Amino acid sequence: MTYEVILRLGVFVVILGGCALLEWLRPRRRWRCAKRPRWVANLSLTLLSTVLARLTLGAFAVTAAVWAGEHGVGVFNWLDVPGWMASGLALVLLDGAIWLQHWFSHRVPLLWRLHRVHHTDPELDVTTALRFHPLEIGLSLLYKASFVVLLGVPVAAVVLFELLLNASALFTHANIYIPRSLDRRLRWLFCTPDMHRIHHSVIAEETNSNYGFCLSIWDRLFATYRQQPQVGVESMQLGLREFTDPDQLGVLPLLVQPLKQVEQRCRHVAD
Repeated sequence: MTYEVILRLGVFVVILGGCALLEWLRPRRRWRCAKRPRWVANLSLTLLSTVLARLTLGAFAVTAAVWAGEHGVGVFNWLDVPGWMASGLALVLLDGAIWLQHWFSHRVPLLWRLHRVHHTDPELDVTTALRFHPLEIGLSLLYKASFVVLLGVPVAAVVLFELLLNASALFTHANIYIPRSLDRRLRWLFCTPDMHRIHHSVIAEETNSNYGFCLSIWDRLFATYRQQPQVGVESMQLGLREFTDPDQLGVLPLLVQPLKQVEQRCRHVAD
C-alpha cells in the first residue's frame, strides 16, 4: 500500500466519521427514511468501485502526474511554471474540471444514466457522497488523469487535490447544521451542505444547479448558482421521482439501473 493510499484512507475515515458524528449530534433535516438500507447500498457501491478501480486503473491520476513530470508533458512543464505556482493553479483548474464533468453528466444522456444512480438516494447524508456507479468512477478517473497530463500537474498537487475533493464531497453531502450566517459567508468561496442539497432536489430546475463540490465560484460564474430551494430546506423532497420504490434502490438494482430507460428527468437530458 503506497503512502498516497494510506494518506487518502486516513483522511477519508476521519472526515466520514466526523461528519457522521455531527449528523447525529446536530442534523440539518429530520430523517425521512430508514438509514440502514441506504447505508448498505452506498457503502457497498463505494467498496465495489474501490476494489475495481484498484484492480484496473489503480492510482491513475498520480501515475499520470508522475509520467507527465518525467516526460515534461503538460502546459505547466512547457511553460516552466514554478512548482508552487503550478500547484496552486492546478488545484483551482482541476476543481473547475470536476465542475465541468458534473455539468456534462446532467446533459449527456449516457452519462446521466450512470450519474442518476447518485441522485436516486431518497435522503442526503455523508454516505451519499459514496453512492456512485463503478463505471462512473472509472470514467472519472480517466477524465481526471487526462487533465493532469494536459496541465502537467505536479504529483503533490494531485495528491492534495484528491484529498480536498474527497473531503469536500463528504462534507457537502452531510446532513449537518451550519448557522445561516456562517453558511452565507462560506458560500462566497466554498460549497456548503445547504447549497449542494438543492442539487439533489426532485425539482428539475434545482437539480440542474449548484454543481460544485469544493469551490462555489464556478456556479456563480456560469449562472448555475441557486441560493435556496423553492419549498425550504425542511420541506424539500430529495431523489428522483422515477426511482422511489425501495426495491429499486438496493445494490443490484442500482448496478443495472443505467440499462433502464425512463422518462426525461432533467431539463437538458432526453433518453
